[in-house]
Amino acid sequence: MKSLTVTKQSDSLYDQQIVDISWLEFTFSLSLVAVTLLLSVFLKLQIEKSLFVASVRAALQLLAVGLFFTAIFEHGFAELWSWLWVTFMVLLATSITRKRVPTVKGLSPVAFIAITSSVVMVDSIVFFLTIIEYTPINIVVISGITVGNIVPSTVLAVQQLNLQLTSRRSEAESLLALGADKQILTKFFAPEIIKTALTTQIERTKVVGLIALPGAMTGLLLAGTEPMDAVLIQLIVMYMILGSATVTVCIIVWFGLRLSLTKDLRLTSPENTI
Repeated sequence: MKSLTVTKQSDSLYDQQIVDISWLEFTFSLSLVAVTLLLSVFLKLQIEKSLFVASVRAALQLLAVGLFFTAIFEHGFAELWSWLWVTFMVLLATSITRKRVPTVKGLSPVAFIAITSSVVMVDSIVFFLTIIEYTPINIVVISGITVGNIVPSTVLAVQQLNLQLTSRRSEAESLLALGADKQILTKFFAPEIIKTALTTQIERTKVVGLIALPGAMTGLLLAGTEPMDAVLIQLIVMYMILGSATVTVCIIVWFGLRLSLTKDLRLTSPENTI
């Protein structure tokens, strides 16, 4: 089996860096998974099955993606295949969001609109302004990063929405009894829900480079990219994630709150579904 080798000839120390990974070396990395499984057994955590399934599933999924990348990007209709892949990711993210919060009714179209809007926004800015070159592989990579990072914030936003309408139902009903409409109710609940849903992403952005070196930058450094180039790419990615997460959460909370009211301005059923 051939090794993956990334080289670039230059006088720069960073450009001379080589990433040479064989399948044998990849197998050695599984020792880290073995340590995790042993700790689970020793401490009686009872998570061995989940750890094993997660490890195998990740390997199979990434290997499949690698093969798929190779197949479609050498195809004559690579661009079309790329956008079809992006569409599949959006649909899958919508399904995942729906499954994470099954008690929330009418969520699928709202989540689809929110996630699609964010992907369109990011791709338009990144490619139309030529921040990153428009190529089939970049379409999938940029869209994939966007979708993958906004799903956690989206799920948290829906969970908070459901929680707020459950724990503060009396407040909402009081506002409605006093003559509040959908707009007033939305303005009353939305800020707190949105702020809570975005807190994790905001804090992650604050500490990037201090506590953790993010994936895009470390991957580029390992591939021999100049540090400042890697940093700029990472900043683009971080701002892209922060912006798309904010847009998605705002859309899903705004529409979600409005869907929580019936046409005659009553909250939906006590089972806390919207």
